[in-house]
Amino acid sequence: MSSLLITQPQGLEHATPSGHPERADRLRRLNKVFALPHFADIKRKEAACAGLEFALEVHPKAYIEQLKLLRPVEGMSQVDGDTYISQESLSAVMTGMGAGLDALDDVLAGHHENAFCAIRPPGHHAEREAPMGFCLVNTIAVVARIAQQKGLERIAIVDFDVHHGNGTQDIFYADKNVMYASSHQMPLFPGTGAISETGAGNVFNAPLSEGTGRDEMHLAYTDVILPAIDNFRPDLILVSAGFDADYRDPLAGLKWQPDDFAWITGKLMDIAGKRCNNRIISLLEGGYDLDGLGQGVAAHLSMLSHGVSGPSIDHIDFDQKEHFG
Repeated sequence: MSSLLITQPQGLEHATPSGHPERADRLRRLNKVFALPHFADIKRKEAACAGLEFALEVHPKAYIEQLKLLRPVEGMSQVDGDTYISQESLSAVMTGMGAGLDALDDVLAGHHENAFCAIRPPGHHAEREAPMGFCLVNTIAVVARIAQQKGLERIAIVDFDVHHGNGTQDIFYADKNVMYASSHQMPLFPGTGAISETGAGNVFNAPLSEGTGRDEMHLAYTDVILPAIDNFRPDLILVSAGFDADYRDPLAGLKWQPDDFAWITGKLMDIAGKRCNNRIISLLEGGYDLDGLGQGVAAHLSMLSHGVSGPSIDHIDFDQKEHFG
């Protein structure tokens, strides 16, 4: 496989309160994952900065101006019940968009078949005019809109974060040329994602019950999501890659194992190989247990880059940097 890894040093500067689950330690843990010998051969680059004007592709100007006003000179401000903005948050937002847009240019140019962007803050809960669920700007929606402007006719967004991506669904709810498919725990924040939410025939939700694991997840994908993607015949697959369906995550109650993320990734790669010249761009969303996040990303990235889930994923000793592979 030919993969690009985009990292984001500026993401470390987006500040949240002590004890907040969406914290800079998430990227620090992933940097340890990326340093494992198994990933030494992956081409990588640091995220560039995209101007805030790119956010206007999916958010009104008044909303972006509001974020600028809410950004404090120092410290942080609370913008909703669990979402914060600090002095460097918009820099993180801009480099998050820059990572996704760099990945888009790279994959469309054929330099790599796929790309993974390790970015924060996440984006899939951000609605057109409202921050929500740790998210300020809907990064994956920006990438999808720019992909449309570059001439791609059909874009599939697949969201395996344990929380439904209400913002992404909202933005594309009436756009028949952008498919949104999500597996998520229900009931759970944000309360959206019912099977009955179908948009313009382009939305496919597969809610999962608390406590369920591999068998139910496989059915959701083989019965609903994967056939829908294949029938859509996408020109590009975008992935909202959240790793909070892991059995250890403190904010949810699904029972996925690291290999389950590899399985989903492999299935998406099969469709990408059939329909869109292997083109997949994956953007980090949630995942709040550091071990679960690190091992899930290791499985996902290993499948993208090497076509295998990787050995001993459940036993990676990140502190010791145990040999992987």
